[in-house]
Amino acid sequence: MRDYDEVTAFLGEWGPFQRLIFFLLSASIIPNGFNGLSSVFLTATPEHRCRVPDTANLSLAWRNHSLPLRLQDGREVPHSCRRYRLATIVNFSALGLEPGRDVDLEQLEQESCLDGWEFSQDVYLSTIVTEWNLVCEDDWKAPFTISLFFVGVLMGSFISGQLSDRFGRKNVLFVTMGMQTGFSFLQIFSKNFEMFAVLFFLVGMGQISNYVAAFVLGMAIKLEDWRMLLLALTVPGVLCVVLWWFIPESPRWLISQGRFKEAEVIIHRAARINGIVAPSTIFDSSELQDLSSKKQQSHSILDLLRTRNIRIVTIMSIILWMTISVGYFGLSLDTPNLHGDVYLNCFLSAVVEAPAYVLAWLLLRHLPRRYSMATALFLGGSVLLFVQLVPPELNYLAIVLVMVGKFGVTAAFAMVYVYTAELYPTVVRNMGVGVSSTASRLGSILSPYFIYLGAYDRFLPYILMGSLTILTAILTLFLPESFGTPLPDTIDQMLRVKGIKYRQTPSHTRMLKDGEESPTVLKSTAF
Repeated sequence: MRDYDEVTAFLGEWGPFQRLIFFLLSASIIPNGFNGLSSVFLTATPEHRCRVPDTANLSLAWRNHSLPLRLQDGREVPHSCRRYRLATIVNFSALGLEPGRDVDLEQLEQESCLDGWEFSQDVYLSTIVTEWNLVCEDDWKAPFTISLFFVGVLMGSFISGQLSDRFGRKNVLFVTMGMQTGFSFLQIFSKNFEMFAVLFFLVGMGQISNYVAAFVLGMAIKLEDWRMLLLALTVPGVLCVVLWWFIPESPRWLISQGRFKEAEVIIHRAARINGIVAPSTIFDSSELQDLSSKKQQSHSILDLLRTRNIRIVTIMSIILWMTISVGYFGLSLDTPNLHGDVYLNCFLSAVVEAPAYVLAWLLLRHLPRRYSMATALFLGGSVLLFVQLVPPELNYLAIVLVMVGKFGVTAAFAMVYVYTAELYPTVVRNMGVGVSSTASRLGSILSPYFIYLGAYDRFLPYILMGSLTILTAILTLFLPESFGTPLPDTIDQMLRVKGIKYRQTPSHTRMLKDGEESPTVLKSTAF
């Protein structure tokens, strides 16, 4: 009895066919980046102030002093959510009284923006904030919209795996791509905030993966109207339809469904592209193990809490993933709030991820995981704390520090996938990474509200994200080191968290092929 890997070993591991499919699949997830971070532009809040009707009988002096002042970033600016009671100042204007000279403005009664708002169009012609007045008492709705999108991603991730197992990888991939593109297009015709938010949730559900391709954000074209921007971002999803005729179904899944002939056609095509002569009969149903008939895994999610060691690893992994996600998405979503051109800043925020991924790849190949992760997190967290110390006249230095912070957090995000997978044993590895990834999505749901705190203090989001990142870096140092060690197969073989005493337990053995030796229990190499 041979398994799938043995039967298809003649194809090689990284031939032209495998590279082709890799790049086609990479192209298919480009819309994920557009949809995931389009909210940077869609939910942007331009400068705004209470509207004073042109019909109000006010002198020029009273019209210029119709709004109370508030302190923002050390300077006085017109209040964006309050105005002086219109009936009162109209009366003063009719009496010929002058503001500040004849009338003490601080003693005047104030009221909310009863006639709506005036929004600056210096950067955006319109966003959903200006469209439906999502400011002042309703300013919570903009970050709530982003959180709803990530809730959709979380819900979609729960069901996408089960749907893929039942209906096939290719079918689910293209259905979810169509779901993203279709609902994103429908958002253009949203009549109100509620309709837009529900559709954005469904767009999030359509994302088969929330791993956002950061360079896509940098390609956001300078469209200042939110409906035109959505239309432009929908086009790549439509173009991806042609990939249906180039991306094959998973042969492994076809075999699990007993569809051997279809699987053989795909393998023969792969062999032809790789320049390899394939056997005339590849899959023999009487010889090949039917993947669907394999013994079901006897482990459950509760095994992630079974022993003290795996319990601590799980808790630490959840904290690690959630903090990194808050930092990554928080910094990405906060880009429009930086000084200078919003489009240039978003482009820089995307570009800085390229060297971060290269660095992560080099660190994973040559240096210990624990110190690499901690260093990246320390770098990201410390520079974010320094942002508040930058003088107002050195705005560009603050931008540099934020980009360095994004660099560190992105590098950590890239490494945490590999590190987490190496910490968990084979029997629960998928569940361990899945639970950690869920924590990451919870972090992305919370991230818009970290940015929302910037309305109260400009530097508060950086202080919180920087502090959490540094604390997580310290926590990372207590995780076991997996670099250069065999992957554990059982829970007893797991590397041990530093600072915990364990009693000796016999290791479990796994089923091995002929000629292999039973792996030894891995010892802790902490520090």
